[in-house]
Amino acid sequence: MLSTSRIARCLAGVAGAALAAAALTGAAAPIAAHSATSSTAAHHKAAPQYYVSLGDSLAAGYQPNVGGNTKESYTDQLYAKLKQHDPSLVHVKLGCSGETTQTMINGGICSYPGGLSQLAYAEQFLASHRGEVKLVTLDIGANDVDGCLTAGGLNLTCAEQGVATVGQQLPQITAALHTAGGSTPTYIGMNYYDPFLAAWLAGPTGQTLAKESVQLSTGFNGAIQAGLAATGFKLADVSQTFATDDFTRTEKVPGIGTLPLNVAHICTWTWECTPYQNIHANTLGYTVIASVFERVLEGRR
Repeated sequence: MLSTSRIARCLAGVAGAALAAAALTGAAAPIAAHSATSSTAAHHKAAPQYYVSLGDSLAAGYQPNVGGNTKESYTDQLYAKLKQHDPSLVHVKLGCSGETTQTMINGGICSYPGGLSQLAYAEQFLASHRGEVKLVTLDIGANDVDGCLTAGGLNLTCAEQGVATVGQQLPQITAALHTAGGSTPTYIGMNYYDPFLAAWLAGPTGQTLAKESVQLSTGFNGAIQAGLAATGFKLADVSQTFATDDFTRTEKVPGIGTLPLNVAHICTWTWECTPYQNIHANTLGYTVIASVFERVLEGRR
Protein backbone atom coordinates (compact mmCIF):
# COMPACT_ATOMS: atom_id res chain seq x y z
CA MET A 1 0.00 0.00 0.00
CA LEU A 2 1.34 3.44 -0.86
CA SER A 3 1.63 5.93 1.99
CA THR A 4 0.61 9.57 1.73
CA SER A 5 4.26 10.61 2.11
CA ARG A 6 5.16 8.28 -0.79
CA ILE A 7 2.56 10.04 -2.93
CA ALA A 8 4.01 13.40 -1.95
CA ARG A 9 7.52 12.34 -2.94
CA CYS A 10 6.28 10.79 -6.16
CA LEU A 11 4.04 13.63 -7.27
CA ALA A 12 6.15 16.60 -6.20
CA GLY A 13 8.92 17.47 -8.60
CA VAL A 14 8.35 14.73 -11.15
CA ALA A 15 8.13 15.99 -14.68
CA GLY A 16 4.90 15.52 -16.58
CA ALA A 17 2.72 15.41 -13.44
CA ALA A 18 -0.38 13.35 -14.12
CA LEU A 19 1.03 12.41 -17.47
CA ALA A 20 3.37 9.91 -18.96
CA ALA A 21 6.72 11.32 -19.89
CA ALA A 22 9.22 12.27 -17.20
CA ALA A 23 11.98 14.83 -17.23
CA LEU A 24 14.87 12.42 -16.95
CA THR A 25 18.38 13.09 -18.09
CA GLY A 26 20.72 10.86 -20.03
CA ALA A 27 18.84 10.59 -23.31
CA ALA A 28 20.70 8.74 -26.00
CA ALA A 29 21.89 10.63 -29.03
CA PRO A 30 19.55 10.32 -32.00
CA ILE A 31 19.93 7.29 -34.18
CA ALA A 32 20.89 8.56 -37.61
CA ALA A 33 19.35 6.93 -40.63
CA HIS A 34 21.49 4.84 -42.92
CA SER A 35 22.48 6.55 -46.14
CA ALA A 36 20.68 5.71 -49.35
CA THR A 37 22.00 2.86 -51.42
CA SER A 38 24.38 3.54 -54.28
CA SER A 39 23.18 3.36 -57.87
CA THR A 40 24.97 0.02 -58.27
CA ALA A 41 23.42 -1.49 -55.16
CA ALA A 42 20.03 -0.11 -56.14
CA HIS A 43 19.78 -2.78 -58.81
CA HIS A 44 19.86 -5.41 -56.07
CA LYS A 45 18.30 -3.68 -53.08
CA ALA A 46 15.39 -1.27 -52.77
CA ALA A 47 16.23 2.27 -51.66
CA PRO A 48 15.36 2.76 -47.99
CA GLN A 49 12.27 4.49 -46.72
CA TYR A 50 12.11 6.06 -43.32
CA TYR A 51 10.11 6.16 -40.11
CA VAL A 52 10.98 9.30 -38.10
CA SER A 53 9.98 9.24 -34.42
CA LEU A 54 10.13 12.29 -32.18
CA GLY A 55 9.25 12.90 -28.56
CA ASP A 56 10.25 12.59 -24.95
CA SER A 57 11.23 9.65 -22.73
CA LEU A 58 8.41 7.44 -24.01
CA ALA A 59 9.68 7.78 -27.58
CA ALA A 60 13.21 7.18 -26.27
CA GLY A 61 12.15 4.03 -24.38
CA TYR A 62 13.22 4.89 -20.84
CA GLN A 63 13.05 1.98 -18.38
CA PRO A 64 13.88 2.38 -14.67
CA ASN A 65 15.14 -1.18 -14.28
CA VAL A 66 18.10 -0.34 -16.52
CA GLY A 67 18.26 3.34 -15.61
CA GLY A 68 18.19 4.57 -19.18
CA ASN A 69 16.73 4.38 -22.65
CA THR A 70 16.11 1.04 -24.33
CA LYS A 71 14.91 -0.50 -27.57
CA GLU A 72 11.62 -1.40 -25.87
CA SER A 73 9.95 1.95 -26.58
CA TYR A 74 6.65 2.10 -28.43
CA THR A 75 8.59 3.57 -31.36
CA ASP A 76 10.94 0.58 -31.48
CA GLN A 77 8.09 -1.90 -31.19
CA LEU A 78 6.06 -0.11 -33.85
CA TYR A 79 9.10 -0.08 -36.13
CA ALA A 80 9.64 -3.82 -35.65
CA LYS A 81 6.05 -4.46 -36.76
CA LEU A 82 6.30 -2.18 -39.77
CA LYS A 83 9.62 -3.62 -40.86
CA GLN A 84 8.04 -7.07 -41.15
CA HIS A 85 6.07 -5.70 -44.10
CA ASP A 86 8.74 -3.32 -45.39
CA PRO A 87 12.29 -4.68 -44.91
CA SER A 88 13.78 -1.51 -46.41
CA LEU A 89 12.29 0.70 -43.67
CA VAL A 90 14.82 2.59 -41.52
CA HIS A 91 14.00 4.03 -38.10
CA VAL A 92 15.29 7.54 -37.35
CA LYS A 93 14.77 7.63 -33.57
CA LEU A 94 15.04 11.15 -32.15
CA GLY A 95 13.23 10.91 -28.78
CA CYS A 96 14.83 12.82 -25.90
CA SER A 97 14.13 12.16 -22.23
CA GLY A 98 13.09 15.36 -20.50
CA GLU A 99 12.11 17.18 -23.68
CA THR A 100 9.47 19.90 -23.42
CA THR A 101 7.76 21.70 -26.25
CA GLN A 102 10.16 24.60 -25.67
CA THR A 103 13.33 22.51 -25.72
CA MET A 104 12.12 20.54 -28.72
CA ILE A 105 11.97 23.83 -30.59
CA ASN A 106 15.08 25.51 -29.18
CA GLY A 107 17.23 22.62 -27.91
CA GLY A 108 19.08 22.44 -24.60
CA ILE A 109 18.67 18.85 -23.41
CA CYS A 110 19.80 16.33 -26.01
CA SER A 111 22.53 16.71 -28.63
CA TYR A 112 21.75 16.37 -32.33
CA PRO A 113 24.09 16.61 -35.32
CA GLY A 114 25.07 20.17 -36.14
CA GLY A 115 24.02 21.36 -32.68
CA LEU A 116 20.41 21.46 -33.79
CA SER A 117 17.31 21.05 -31.64
CA GLN A 118 15.25 17.89 -32.02
CA LEU A 119 12.72 19.76 -34.16
CA ALA A 120 15.35 21.46 -36.33
CA TYR A 121 17.15 18.18 -36.95
CA ALA A 122 13.86 16.48 -37.83
CA GLU A 123 12.96 19.32 -40.21
CA GLN A 124 16.36 19.06 -41.88
CA PHE A 125 16.04 15.30 -42.29
CA LEU A 126 12.48 15.45 -43.59
CA ALA A 127 13.32 18.17 -46.10
CA SER A 128 16.39 16.34 -47.40
CA HIS A 129 14.47 13.04 -47.74
CA ARG A 130 11.29 14.32 -49.36
CA GLY A 131 9.22 11.46 -50.70
CA GLU A 132 11.26 8.87 -48.76
CA VAL A 133 9.66 9.25 -45.30
CA LYS A 134 6.61 7.06 -44.77
CA LEU A 135 5.74 7.82 -41.15
CA VAL A 136 6.31 10.54 -38.55
CA THR A 137 5.24 9.95 -34.93
CA LEU A 138 5.29 12.39 -32.04
CA ASP A 139 4.70 12.58 -28.29
CA ILE A 140 5.58 15.84 -26.56
CA GLY A 141 4.31 18.24 -23.90
CA ALA A 142 4.08 16.23 -20.70
CA ASN A 143 7.11 17.89 -19.18
CA ASP A 144 5.46 21.28 -19.69
CA VAL A 145 3.17 20.60 -16.73
CA ASP A 146 5.97 19.60 -14.38
CA GLY A 147 4.95 19.76 -10.75
CA CYS A 148 1.35 20.84 -11.25
CA LEU A 149 0.07 17.98 -9.12
CA THR A 150 1.49 17.62 -5.61
CA ALA A 151 0.41 15.99 -2.38
CA GLY A 152 -1.45 19.22 -1.64
CA GLY A 153 -3.59 18.85 -4.73
CA LEU A 154 -3.78 20.29 -8.22
CA ASN A 155 -2.12 23.69 -8.73
CA LEU A 156 -4.56 25.22 -11.17
CA THR A 157 -2.33 28.18 -12.04
CA CYS A 158 0.53 25.85 -12.90
CA ALA A 159 -1.76 23.60 -14.91
CA GLU A 160 -3.26 26.49 -16.85
CA GLN A 161 0.20 27.83 -17.71
CA GLY A 162 1.45 24.40 -18.82
CA VAL A 163 -1.61 23.70 -20.94
CA ALA A 164 -1.39 27.17 -22.50
CA THR A 165 2.26 26.61 -23.41
CA VAL A 166 1.48 23.32 -25.10
CA GLY A 167 -1.54 24.83 -26.80
CA GLN A 168 0.69 27.52 -28.29
CA GLN A 169 3.84 25.54 -29.10
CA LEU A 170 2.56 22.13 -30.18
CA PRO A 171 0.94 23.52 -33.36
CA GLN A 172 4.24 25.23 -34.15
CA ILE A 173 6.03 21.89 -33.89
CA THR A 174 3.52 19.89 -35.90
CA ALA A 175 3.19 22.58 -38.58
CA ALA A 176 6.98 22.74 -38.99
CA LEU A 177 7.19 18.97 -39.38
CA HIS A 178 4.38 18.92 -41.92
CA THR A 179 5.94 21.74 -43.92
CA ALA A 180 9.33 20.02 -43.98
CA GLY A 181 8.03 16.56 -44.80
CA GLY A 182 5.31 17.42 -47.26
CA SER A 183 2.30 15.25 -48.02
CA THR A 184 4.02 11.88 -48.39
CA PRO A 185 4.37 10.79 -44.73
CA THR A 186 1.57 9.76 -42.43
CA TYR A 187 1.75 12.02 -39.35
CA ILE A 188 0.53 10.65 -35.99
CA GLY A 189 0.78 12.17 -32.52
CA MET A 190 -0.32 10.67 -29.22
CA ASN A 191 -1.95 11.93 -26.07
CA TYR A 192 -0.95 10.60 -22.64
CA TYR A 193 -2.01 8.15 -19.98
CA ASP A 194 -2.13 9.25 -16.34
CA PRO A 195 0.44 7.39 -14.20
CA PHE A 196 -0.55 9.25 -11.03
CA LEU A 197 -3.76 7.27 -10.89
CA ALA A 198 -1.58 4.95 -8.80
CA ALA A 199 -2.16 7.41 -5.95
CA TRP A 200 -5.49 5.57 -5.59
CA LEU A 201 -3.66 2.86 -3.65
CA ALA A 202 -2.91 5.30 -0.80
CA GLY A 203 -6.49 5.37 0.44
CA PRO A 204 -8.95 8.29 0.64
CA THR A 205 -6.32 11.04 0.33
CA GLY A 206 -4.66 9.29 -2.59
CA GLN A 207 -8.00 8.68 -4.26
CA THR A 208 -8.72 12.41 -4.17
CA LEU A 209 -5.33 13.04 -5.76
CA ALA A 210 -6.04 10.42 -8.42
CA LYS A 211 -9.29 12.12 -9.36
CA GLU A 212 -7.58 15.52 -9.51
CA SER A 213 -4.86 14.08 -11.73
CA VAL A 214 -7.52 13.03 -14.24
CA GLN A 215 -8.79 16.62 -14.32
CA LEU A 216 -5.31 17.77 -15.30
CA SER A 217 -4.90 14.93 -17.79
CA THR A 218 -8.21 15.73 -19.46
CA GLY A 219 -7.37 19.40 -19.95
CA PHE A 220 -3.85 18.67 -21.10
CA ASN A 221 -4.88 15.98 -23.57
CA GLY A 222 -7.51 18.34 -24.94
CA ALA A 223 -4.77 20.84 -25.77
CA ILE A 224 -2.70 18.11 -27.41
CA GLN A 225 -5.59 16.86 -29.51
CA ALA A 226 -6.43 20.39 -30.69
CA GLY A 227 -2.81 21.04 -31.62
CA LEU A 228 -2.55 17.83 -33.59
CA ALA A 229 -5.84 18.30 -35.42
CA ALA A 230 -4.97 21.87 -36.42
CA THR A 231 -2.02 20.70 -38.50
CA GLY A 232 -3.25 17.45 -39.99
CA PHE A 233 -1.77 15.01 -37.49
CA LYS A 234 -3.83 11.93 -36.71
CA LEU A 235 -4.45 11.10 -33.03
CA ALA A 236 -3.20 7.96 -31.33
CA ASP A 237 -5.62 7.99 -28.39
CA VAL A 238 -3.47 6.38 -25.72
CA SER A 239 -5.52 7.98 -22.96
CA GLN A 240 -8.67 6.22 -24.17
CA THR A 241 -6.89 2.87 -24.45
CA PHE A 242 -5.68 3.25 -20.85
CA ALA A 243 -9.30 4.09 -19.85
CA THR A 244 -7.95 7.17 -18.04
CA ASP A 245 -11.28 8.49 -16.77
CA ASP A 246 -12.94 5.15 -16.04
CA PHE A 247 -13.29 4.74 -12.28
CA THR A 248 -16.48 2.68 -12.73
CA ARG A 249 -15.39 -0.60 -14.24
CA THR A 250 -12.99 -2.76 -12.27
CA GLU A 251 -10.25 -5.27 -12.91
CA LYS A 252 -8.28 -7.58 -10.62
CA VAL A 253 -4.54 -7.01 -10.51
CA PRO A 254 -2.46 -9.92 -9.15
CA GLY A 255 -0.81 -9.08 -5.85
CA ILE A 256 -2.86 -5.92 -5.38
CA GLY A 257 -6.54 -6.75 -5.71
CA THR A 258 -9.57 -5.34 -7.50
CA LEU A 259 -9.07 -1.79 -8.72
CA PRO A 260 -10.89 0.73 -10.91
CA LEU A 261 -10.06 -0.07 -14.53
CA ASN A 262 -7.97 3.07 -15.08
CA VAL A 263 -5.87 2.38 -11.97
CA ALA A 264 -5.52 -1.30 -12.91
CA HIS A 265 -4.12 -0.36 -16.31
CA ILE A 266 -1.54 1.92 -14.71
CA CYS A 267 -0.49 -0.84 -12.33
CA THR A 268 -0.28 -3.38 -15.16
CA TRP A 269 1.26 -1.28 -17.94
CA THR A 270 3.65 1.05 -16.04
CA TRP A 271 6.20 0.80 -13.21
CA GLU A 272 4.10 2.90 -10.81
CA CYS A 273 2.86 0.07 -8.62
CA THR A 274 6.22 -1.71 -8.38
CA PRO A 275 9.17 -1.02 -6.07
CA TYR A 276 10.54 1.27 -8.79
CA GLN A 277 7.52 3.56 -8.32
CA ASN A 278 8.21 5.04 -11.75
CA ILE A 279 5.78 6.63 -14.17
CA HIS A 280 7.16 5.12 -17.38
CA ALA A 281 5.48 2.37 -19.33
CA ASN A 282 6.92 -1.10 -18.91
CA THR A 283 7.55 -3.35 -21.90
CA LEU A 284 3.89 -4.41 -22.00
CA GLY A 285 2.78 -0.80 -21.70
CA TYR A 286 5.00 0.21 -24.60
CA THR A 287 3.45 -2.65 -26.57
CA VAL A 288 -0.01 -1.30 -25.79
CA ILE A 289 0.98 2.18 -26.95
CA ALA A 290 2.51 0.81 -30.15
CA SER A 291 -0.75 -1.03 -30.84
CA VAL A 292 -2.66 2.28 -30.65
CA PHE A 293 -0.44 3.69 -33.41
CA GLU A 294 -0.93 0.49 -35.42
CA ARG A 295 -4.70 0.87 -35.23
CA VAL A 296 -4.45 4.43 -36.53
CA LEU A 297 -2.27 3.28 -39.44
CA GLU A 298 -4.81 0.57 -40.22
CA GLY A 299 -7.70 3.04 -40.05
CA ARG A 300 -9.08 1.60 -36.84
CA ARG A 301 -9.64 3.34 -33.50
